[in-house]
Amino acid sequence: TVTVKRLKAVNGPLQGRTSTLDLDYSRANMVPTDYDTDLESAWSNLNLFSDGNDFSTETIEKNRNIYYQKQLANQINSQVTEMISLLTSSLNIHLNIGQSSLINTSQSFVSLETISIQSLKDRLVKQVENAQFNIPTDFILNTTSNSSISLRSRVDPLASYGNFQNTNLSRSISLSIIDQNGNEVSFAAHQNNPIQLIIPRDPNVLIPSMYLQNVTLINSTLNNLLFNYHYINITTSLPISVHFEIHSLNTNLAYLFIYKFDQTPLLNSSTNLIDGSTLFCPFNLINDDIYRYFIDNQQTPTHQSLIFGIRELNSTEMNNYCLNSSSINMSLPITDKPFNFTSNYELRIYTSGCYYLDENNNWKSDGLI
Repeated sequence: TVTVKRLKAVNGPLQGRTSTLDLDYSRANMVPTDYDTDLESAWSNLNLFSDGNDFSTETIEKNRNIYYQKQLANQINSQVTEMISLLTSSLNIHLNIGQSSLINTSQSFVSLETISIQSLKDRLVKQVENAQFNIPTDFILNTTSNSSISLRSRVDPLASYGNFQNTNLSRSISLSIIDQNGNEVSFAAHQNNPIQLIIPRDPNVLIPSMYLQNVTLINSTLNNLLFNYHYINITTSLPISVHFEIHSLNTNLAYLFIYKFDQTPLLNSSTNLIDGSTLFCPFNLINDDIYRYFIDNQQTPTHQSLIFGIRELNSTEMNNYCLNSSSINMSLPITDKPFNFTSNYELRIYTSGCYYLDENNNWKSDGLI
């Protein structure tokens, strides 16, 4: 438990969730005893700690501290992995089919369960805070055993920093399959029937309020605007999905939503320059009266920005596209008239991603949708 606490403590400053201790900061920037003799010392390599052409003392000391914090995090992460492996080996020999062992603390959740291979098919592995793995019926299991295996599932309250700080609002989860000899077994699903998983966000982080868009005050005729546009910067080193939540102050209204990567989307009688669209109709609303839409992580890579537009449908369009079910998804309402909003709406946009930590403690995304 102490080692797991240390892992959370060292990841906290790296993830921007806790402050760096003054003692850690001073130790990282203290001149090492072998400074004059160790020509390969990372400590004196200023290029390693600069931000481009910024070689200021403040920047060097800040990045040097981060560098050594990362090294310590990798070291502790290896110790935690080894400790859990040893615990697994010790417990595994005492568990029969249908038996399980559980460690559930505020610092970590680890579950070990012995099952038959046959019962792995279409299995739902539940963890704390609604974290879960849904294993499909058809999968590839690299083992010669035909009797029993052990499932080891783990949830950590704060994802490791790795090489990507955008994991700082998320839990991290893992599922390992252990054979009768205590060895981890490789496991894969087919592309058309993948493993599904839910990774919970940190419940301690408050969800920001929606932002009110005073669109009724905009004079669209001045610039002949057909849509109210919004810009999002999606530049990132790993793929992300983009999520939209729209709450109309009048829930009886319908909207057309369009978007385009890296440039402004255009949709009128003569131009169709969009990458995607959807209609928001009142019958789509659920209990919280919020329209939701997301763009998955297969569409966003290689793009730097996303611009989306919203316009309110008039009564005729609403009758044709929302009340007449036969027209739904068959076409889009096209107009050349400037938008006319009769009510304001609230907007919330956020990004998310699904990543795995490789053997070098770097976050990767290939194979994850």
